[in-house]
Amino acid sequence: MASTVEEQKVHFDSKDALTMVEELRGSYGSGKTRSYEWRESQLKNILKVAANHEQEIVDALRSDLSKPEFEAYVQEISMLKNSCKLALKELRNWMKPEKAKTSLTTFPSSAEIVSEPLGVILIISAWNYPFLLSLDPVVGAIAAGNAVVLKPSELAPATSSLLAKLVGEYMDSSSIRVVEGAVAETSALLEQKWDKICYTGNGRVGRIVMTSAAKHLTPVLLELGGKSPVVVDSGINLQVATRRIIVGKWGCNNGQACISPDYIVTTKDFAPKLVDSLKCELENFYGKNPLESKDLSRIVNSNHFARLIKLLDEDKVSGKIVLGGERDKTNLRIAPTILLDVSRDSLIMNEEIFGPLLPILTLAVPSLPFGGVGESGMGAYHGKFSFDAFSHKKAVVYRGFAGDASVRYPPYTKGKLRLLKALIGGGILSIIRALFGWSKA
Repeated sequence: MASTVEEQKVHFDSKDALTMVEELRGSYGSGKTRSYEWRESQLKNILKVAANHEQEIVDALRSDLSKPEFEAYVQEISMLKNSCKLALKELRNWMKPEKAKTSLTTFPSSAEIVSEPLGVILIISAWNYPFLLSLDPVVGAIAAGNAVVLKPSELAPATSSLLAKLVGEYMDSSSIRVVEGAVAETSALLEQKWDKICYTGNGRVGRIVMTSAAKHLTPVLLELGGKSPVVVDSGINLQVATRRIIVGKWGCNNGQACISPDYIVTTKDFAPKLVDSLKCELENFYGKNPLESKDLSRIVNSNHFARLIKLLDEDKVSGKIVLGGERDKTNLRIAPTILLDVSRDSLIMNEEIFGPLLPILTLAVPSLPFGGVGESGMGAYHGKFSFDAFSHKKAVVYRGFAGDASVRYPPYTKGKLRLLKALIGGGILSIIRALFGWSKA
């Protein structure tokens, strides 16, 4: 059976991608995805996936990342459930047209803004939270009434395979598909015309996605990475702050998360206290030998392991380690590592770390990045933001037949022009003057 799956992956090419997109366009064109009932049923089915297959999801995440069950449930399964529940609770409100004001020039009329589905959506997901970041944007795309193709990350093969299986079992295959594979399959998908592409990952692939989308003038939603600093002041509860930093860094997929603290900025006087507190709490959380801790995820693969070791072993950096630095190449594990006062022009300070290494800086300088747009992507998804991301806000004007004003029709006269000017920009007195042909005194 495994060889058959591999054969299917190898043989998915541009022709297959085109056929699939045409089938999905046919399904979308029938109007079935637009109904409240269809959207509701599919969202409920995603909830069933999360509820009925919790252990399989946990096992897949453990296979791909050695992700602890606690993190798998709290940060992936429960967050997806909450996303579905919110969409189901608010769906009718999200779908409801928003009233808009009209002007005298369109009288008599009413207007509203209608959230229209975009069409057929491609979602390319990430490996670090491969369950949540695959299905969370799917929730939004479905809630907005679209047909969807999901391409899970090949770097999390167990989760990718499980997603393909469960989506095939639970979801409407005429409108929702999963395509597994790597670069060849992704390239075949990107050659097609989509109505929107959502990509979560790194900037290098984000540029490829955007280049492909530009050929068809396809809008994109890019959720990329960046360097997220933590500023630690001296007037704080040090233990609480330390614990939150640790959970945000190593308790989120061992630093392999775009929202994990990338580095710390603090004062030179306070840095020793912060380092001591981090050492104490890290030992409390992960023991004296964190490489053996079952509460830390492993590095996703050998390529990322080598990348992190290169950052750590650079001459400018290796002498700055104040805690950790141990590594286990066989099991792809790196201990939580703290570095103090690394050089600003080192590799580790000039790219997103995305791993268990945490530099501490005792000077905030203007050249360091602080915050994230641009390289960190464009657009947003989750909750109502997902619904909006996969909707088109269509302006609709409703006009009745009563009260149709001849002033807007030819032949144009000076009287009509006076009245029109008064209607558009004048007050009630101007309108009265225009109606009676009076000029201003």
